[in-house]
Amino acid sequence: MTRIALDPFVTDLDGESARLLAAGPLAEAELPGGVPVWAVTHHAEARRLLTDKRLVKDINAWGAWQRGEIPADWPLIGLANPGRSMLTVDGEEHRRMRSLVAQALTPRRVERMRERVTELTDGLLDQVAAAGADGVVDLKAVFAYPLPMYVISELMGIDEADHPRLKVLFDKFFSTQTPPEEVVATLGELAEMMGRVVAARREQPGDDLTSALIQASENGDHLTDAEILSTLQLMVAAGHETTISLIVNAVVNLSTHPEQLDLVREGKAGWDAVVEETLRYSTPTSHVLIRFAAEDVPVGDKVIPRGDALIVSYGAIGRDEAAHGPTAAAFDITRASANRHISFGHGPHVCPGAALSRLEAGVALPALYARFPDLTLAVGPEELRNKPVVTQNDLYELPVRLWNSPSGA
Repeated sequence: MTRIALDPFVTDLDGESARLLAAGPLAEAELPGGVPVWAVTHHAEARRLLTDKRLVKDINAWGAWQRGEIPADWPLIGLANPGRSMLTVDGEEHRRMRSLVAQALTPRRVERMRERVTELTDGLLDQVAAAGADGVVDLKAVFAYPLPMYVISELMGIDEADHPRLKVLFDKFFSTQTPPEEVVATLGELAEMMGRVVAARREQPGDDLTSALIQASENGDHLTDAEILSTLQLMVAAGHETTISLIVNAVVNLSTHPEQLDLVREGKAGWDAVVEETLRYSTPTSHVLIRFAAEDVPVGDKVIPRGDALIVSYGAIGRDEAAHGPTAAAFDITRASANRHISFGHGPHVCPGAALSRLEAGVALPALYARFPDLTLAVGPEELRNKPVVTQNDLYELPVRLWNSPSGA
C-alpha cells in the first residue's frame, strides 16, 4: 500500500483526513521530510493504543532515530524530542511528574482564571471593535491569538514584553517550513527564554504556575530544573496554540453553519455544545507526534513493528462514523456523541490543560457573539488558508465583518 504523505502546506486537511480514515484504523503515512510513520485513524483503536504500554514516548525506542535517519535539524524534531517532561516519559516516571504538575495546575487554580479571562476578553473585544470599525478585521490577530497568550502567560508568569518574540518562535517551532539552519537555533532560544522565566521565579516566587511547579513536592521529590523548563515550554505551547485553533475553528463553523448558531440563540443548545462539537469536527490538533513501539503491536490485520513510530490522527478520528454515526462529516451541535471525542487525548497522557482551554473558549465565544451578533466571514470559506503546520488545525488569519454596515449600526 502507498503511504499517505501528509501535506506540509495543509492545503486540504479534510481531504487528507478522509484518505487516512478510508485507509483503515492503521494507515501507513509519511511526515514531511520523508519520515515514515503509522497513523491511527479510528476512534476505538486510538483509545486502545493510547493506553497500550508497548507504545512509549522515549525517542530512543525509535529505530530510525537510533540508525541516524532523523537529522537534528528536521523541522518537527522539537515535537518528536522536546526534552524531558511528562510528555516524554511513561510509567512510574510519568506518574511522578504528572502528580507534581497536578499539584500546581489544580482545578481551583484554573477556575480562579475565569474572572481574569472574562476581563481580558472584554478588553480585547473593545480592540476588535476599534480595529473593525470601518470594514474587515483579522479576528485571529486581534482576538483569538492574544487571549490565550495573555491567559497562559499570566498563568505561567511570563512577561507580556516577550509575547511578540514568543509568537515568532512558536510559529517556527510548529512549522514544517522552518529552514533547517533555523531549527536548532529556534529550539535553543525557546529554552533560553523559558529558562529566564524559571530563574526569575526561583529568585522571586509569585502566584503563578511556574512558581508552583518549582515548589511542588511529593515525598521529598521535586521536579528538576530541566523538567520544569520542558514542562513550562510544553504548557505554553499547548496552552495557547490549542485554544487559538479552538476559537478560530468555532467561528468558522458557526459562520458556515448559521442554523447551528441559531440553535444557540434560541436556547436549543449551549455554548458548551459548540465547543465540544468544534473539538470533534475541527479538532485543534490534527496529528499528535509521536509514540514508538517498544515491541510489535498488532492492530487489526496489521502490526506496528518494534522500533516504528505512531502518530495519532485526530482529524480523521473525529470523523469516524463508527463512533459518531453516518453524519460524522457534518457539524451538528446537537450530536449526542460530541462529548465522546478524544481530541484532548486519552489515557495517561491526556492533555492537562483541557479544562483551561474549554474555560477560555466558553467565555470568549458567547462574549464575542453577544458583542457582534452580525459577525460574518469577510471572505468565502474556500479562501481561508491553513498554516503549514501538520500538527495544528489553524489558519493564517480569520478576516471577518463585525456589522452589516461599516458604522456598526
